[in-house]
Amino acid sequence: MNASEDVAWEGPVRSFGRRASGPTVQRIVLGAQLRRLREAREITTEQAATAIRGSHSKISRMEHGRVGFKDRDVSDLLTLYGVTDPGERASLLALAREAGNPGWWHDFGDLLPHWFEPYISLEAAASVIRNYEVQFVPGLLQSPSYAREVIRLGYAAISEEELKRRVDLRLGRQRLLSKPAAPRFWAALDEAVLRRPIGGREVMREQVEHLITMAAHPAVTLQIVPFRVGGHSAAGGPFSILRFAEPELSDVVYLEQLTSALYIDKPTEVDRYLEVMERLCVQAETAEDTIRQLEKIHDELPC
Repeated sequence: MNASEDVAWEGPVRSFGRRASGPTVQRIVLGAQLRRLREAREITTEQAATAIRGSHSKISRMEHGRVGFKDRDVSDLLTLYGVTDPGERASLLALAREAGNPGWWHDFGDLLPHWFEPYISLEAAASVIRNYEVQFVPGLLQSPSYAREVIRLGYAAISEEELKRRVDLRLGRQRLLSKPAAPRFWAALDEAVLRRPIGGREVMREQVEHLITMAAHPAVTLQIVPFRVGGHSAAGGPFSILRFAEPELSDVVYLEQLTSALYIDKPTEVDRYLEVMERLCVQAETAEDTIRQLEKIHDELPC
């Protein structure tokens, strides 16, 4: 995340630099719990740092989920904070070990931009994902052939081997929708997404068929924002909003740029995006009408 601390915090925006080991969410949850335990005992960060032979900045990074956790450090802090119940200690130590385990995407680390890897971790832990797209079908809903063509657009000189791995990575992300406790995925697609012939008619026909199938998925809500809506408040570009079941985690807005990304979690900023998303979904076709529109588009794409 950050060159020195794994995650840089710049006001309301989380800017991710160098990678940290382990899933982002588990680190944040454990850090928040350690901070509450410390504050409940009125222990300063300096006193906590002494207990683990570290510094004030190390305690700060731990409590904000910016670094991985060592069993010894967590154990010593729990002792300092008066946590003696074996079950509670075991639970928090297990969370520390889980936070240090690499996610399934670890094998694709050489392909992941440093600013995108945290998103995969957040996406995998979210309970609700809301997404607005203006150019491409969302990655979680892309068919394999469509994904190949989209990736080719971003990597003109890509080898077949790397292309296959990048497609596998994208399809790996989609597995979260098939989990028993899948997050709710609510996507609003500008009609331009479906009218832009990525890869040609055959690829688009397959992609539209896939969207029709996914629209029937119990965890998926899909809406098309038709051209007839005209201008709207989300015209500035695509964005995603992630919500989590864990009370320690605030909603996060993800804005992807060409060579970086922004992670916004300031409540007033997030609320603005939520308002825009709500208005957009009111203007969009209903889920039922969206399926009918997809079927119409599909029929317009001859085999």
